[in-house]
Amino acid sequence: MQLVRQSNGRTRSGRRAFALYEVLIGVTIFVVGVLALGRAVGNVMNASMLSAQEDRVRLILSNRMAEIQAAPGKPDEKDEEEVATAYGPVKLVQTAAPAGLKTEQEVDVGGITLVRLVAEWSRGGVTQTRQLEFYVYRAG
Repeated sequence: MQLVRQSNGRTRSGRRAFALYEVLIGVTIFVVGVLALGRAVGNVMNASMLSAQEDRVRLILSNRMAEIQAAPGKPDEKDEEEVATAYGPVKLVQTAAPAGLKTEQEVDVGGITLVRLVAEWSRGGVTQTRQLEFYVYRAG
């Protein structure tokens, strides 16, 4: 069998081997790209779950604030509740105290209560908290 030499001095079998290396390098690049894409999709899914969890906690705080503002009478000084969610329990702690606000003439403004709502939950074994403060006015 006679090997045919090409003008650049390579044989046909050498050219085929070079093409095999090209294919192997191409497949390697493709695999690395697919692995990177898979990791990116995993990160996006994780971020989406965390965002949904944060939205749920904000909704819990917002709903409780609306309940307190709509209720007659002064808010409870201390209240704790555990709210069940799809992401685990959220502990909701409410504290209320007189706001202690004064006018420019240093006159106490009565009937205004500062309410603090704190939501606590666990994410991956780490305690997370979000806090909301607002004022409630009740005449008398």
